[in-house]
Amino acid sequence: MAAAGDGPWLDDAAGRLVRPFTVSNGRTRPTVQLDLMSQVMATGATPLGYLGPEHAQALDLCRAPLPVAELAAHLRLPVAVTKVLLSDLVDCGALTTKPPASFHHDPTDRALLEAVLDGLRRQL
Repeated sequence: MAAAGDGPWLDDAAGRLVRPFTVSNGRTRPTVQLDLMSQVMATGATPLGYLGPEHAQALDLCRAPLPVAELAAHLRLPVAVTKVLLSDLVDCGALTTKPPASFHHDPTDRALLEAVLDGLRRQL
């Protein structure tokens, strides 16, 4: 039985019904360099050609800037697959990317890492 709002892509007992790399047509390398913290945002341009449901969902989520890692979590897809989908959208002009903002803190700072962990726990 599919979970509410997930449509035919997820099943409570079986998990994901469509293998993640099927979503990207077996491609594993994006055409655009994306970091986990790269920001992506919709441009408002209408993409030409066929887009799968995951492309449309990603585009919908990108109305406001989002980091690649967060988008992958929302899509419930591996980051590698998400990067391929996002690069498709960048290539057709529907998304724009911005490199991650530089860290103002030491990324190995214990307090920063604990704050990230607390935020992740609240999401689960």
